[in-house]
Amino acid sequence: MKKYLLFLGAPGAGKGTQAELLSKTNSYLHLSTGELLRKEIEMNTILGRQVKDIINKGELVSDELVLKIVRQNLDKDNKGWILDGYPRNLSQADSLNKVLMEISQPLEVVFYLDIPEEVLVKRLILRGRKDDTEETIRTRVNIYKKTTEPLIQYFKDLSLLKYIDANRDLKTISSDIMQKMA
Repeated sequence: MKKYLLFLGAPGAGKGTQAELLSKTNSYLHLSTGELLRKEIEMNTILGRQVKDIINKGELVSDELVLKIVRQNLDKDNKGWILDGYPRNLSQADSLNKVLMEISQPLEVVFYLDIPEEVLVKRLILRGRKDDTEETIRTRVNIYKKTTEPLIQYFKDLSLLKYIDANRDLKTISSDIMQKMA
């Protein structure tokens, strides 16, 4: 069974939900970069203070800093891990691959949760977060298409990509993922 996994997909495709279920089932680390950054800030670590300063200025946290935090978490003893929401672009993917080779934990499979845009928009509106208006959702999906979609081809070229139809019920998607991990 594969132990080093990455979930790719547009906002609302179900990456976090599936990653969480899988991490509980297999006792894998679930590494969501957003949560990792918040945890560093909360713990008031040196990295956390750097991240907080950057965010308070309204700037984006650099790829180098995010990678440093991801690596620090991958270095912990683990039975496996799931990356959720990272990498977001080709440059991050290259840097991540180098780090994974250095620590002898190469990525084994990338699950692309594929879902029609209209279904995504409806799903996110129903989720009901304050920032989830149709306009902001479509903006996020467009940013995703420009920056993250090229990763689909990148991981396909590395023979790591597995397509998952995310326009189905939770259990069906989960069992599809489990079968493709074997």
